[in-house]
Order: sequence, then C-alpha cells, then structure tokens
Amino acid sequence: MDGANHSAVSEFVFLGLTDSWEIQLLLFVFSSTCYAASMMGNSLIMLTVTSDPRLHSPMYFLLANLSFIDLGLSSVTSPKMIYDLFRKRKVISFSGCITQIFFIHVTGGVEMVLLIAMAFDRYVAICKPLHYLTIMSPRLCLYFLVSSWVVGFIHSLFQLLFVVNLPFCGPNILDSFYCDLPRLLRLACTNTQALQAMVSVNSGLISVGSFVLLVISYIFILVTVWKRSPGGSFKALSTLSSHITVVVLFFGPLMFFYTWPSPTSHLDKYLAIFDIFITPFLNPLVYTFRNKEMKVAIMRLCTRLIHYRKIL
Repeated sequence: MDGANHSAVSEFVFLGLTDSWEIQLLLFVFSSTCYAASMMGNSLIMLTVTSDPRLHSPMYFLLANLSFIDLGLSSVTSPKMIYDLFRKRKVISFSGCITQIFFIHVTGGVEMVLLIAMAFDRYVAICKPLHYLTIMSPRLCLYFLVSSWVVGFIHSLFQLLFVVNLPFCGPNILDSFYCDLPRLLRLACTNTQALQAMVSVNSGLISVGSFVLLVISYIFILVTVWKRSPGGSFKALSTLSSHITVVVLFFGPLMFFYTWPSPTSHLDKYLAIFDIFITPFLNPLVYTFRNKEMKVAIMRLCTRLIHYRKIL
C-alpha cells in the first residue's frame, strides 16, 4: 500500500493478552475450540438452509447470510491470534494490519445491517403475519443483503482513507492481539485527535444507533403483541430472546470500544474476545437449539448424509 511508502514502520508488534504460559494454554484451548465450533456450526447452518427447500424463507435466508458473515468475522483475527499465542514475538506487517482493520469493519458493518434486517423480519412476522410474504419478498431480502455489504464497505473505506497515509515513524507496539483503529492511531507520528474523534463518532454512532434501533424495535414488537393478547407477550419474548441475546453480545463490546476509548484501558482487548470468538460460536447454538424447525432440518440433513455415505 502507498501508506507503507510514507512510513518508517514496516510492521507492528502485538503484546497479546498475557505472558503467563498457563493462561496462554487455556486461551489456546478455549480459542481453538470456539473457532472450530463456530466454523462447523455456521457452515452447518449455511448448508442446511441452502439444501432444505422448507427453509427457503426470508428468516432463514438472513440467518444463512449472518452465518456467512460470522465465518468471516471470526476468521479475520482468530487464526493469527491462535498462531501467535506461543510465539515470543507477535508481529504483523503494515499492510497486513491495514487489511485486518478493513475486513473487521466490513464484516462488522454487514452484521449490523443484517441484525437490523432480522429484527424487521421478526416484526413483520409477529405484528403483520398476514402480509409477511408480501412485505418480506425476495426482492426486499436481496435489497437488505446488498445494502449490508454496501454499508460495510463504505463504513470501512471511509475510515481507512484517512489512516493509510498517516506517518508511522516511532513506536510500533500494539497492546492487543489484533489491529484496531483506536490503538493504531495513537502510534502515528502526528496529531490524530481529530481522526480519533472521527472514528469514535463514525463507529460509535453506528454501533449505538443500531443497538438503540434494535432495542426499540423489540420493545415495539412486545408492546404490540401485549396489546393484542396479554398472554402472547411471553411467547413473543421467548421467540425474540435469541435475537436479543445475539444483539447484546455483539453490540456490547463494540459500544465500549468506540464510545469509551482509553489509552490506558486493557479491558477492550478482553471484550474483543466476545465479538471474535464467543458471538460467532454462540450464534449457531442460539439460532439452532431455540428453533425447532432448524433442529428438524439439521436432523434431515444428517440422515441424508448418512444415507449417501452408506450408498458410497
């Protein structure tokens, strides 16, 4: 990248999460298990949705795309973090750091829009069931998908355009296990307070705004159901609980990163584990074990695979 030509720093050094060998071993087991499970779980959801005609509906279309994004979100940082755990010197090139930041924000932006689309889907399904198929048409689903990618790319490019050409001529130590914008900006050999504020406003407002919008939509759904049938609000809450769980786990760390950035805080790199490992791992569990139709579809898929294996 051109930014590397204007920088004396060709690589950045991660401090990682800990220097304790015992904790590193626990982190290795934990992160490897979560990453492998999230890869298998999200791949299984995608395969099940695409192969089962009964699941060719807007809700499962959005769920399959969420699983695809979770695969990318987890894979941007997880393999290198696991690889670096027992390395004495954890380094990443300048271009590799910029690339990692780019894809983190792309996948994060896409996931935000998809979660909003899934909340809208549940609103239509619960509050306007007779018009569900009319409103949630294939065209609207495709619009949600395209919009999510457009928002993700614009969000990421807008921030990186101001970062790639910054001069990095001094410290190259990142107190983290992955590249993130707030910590990277503090290493630039120029005043980046305006850029730090821009990043906080951009990512912070998007995160907080999306979270508030989702919370309001879920409250509106519950109030609407309660007005129609007071006893139905509990059932609606049970139906929405999986969505609410995913939203809280995903947006909680993001809002902390970008609305309360602190150069002396080490909490953000531990909270990042939620978005990088735990959320992609929990999404398949949340959306599968709380969804009877999905569980039945997975059983049908497993039965077919076993049958094909016996034939072969």
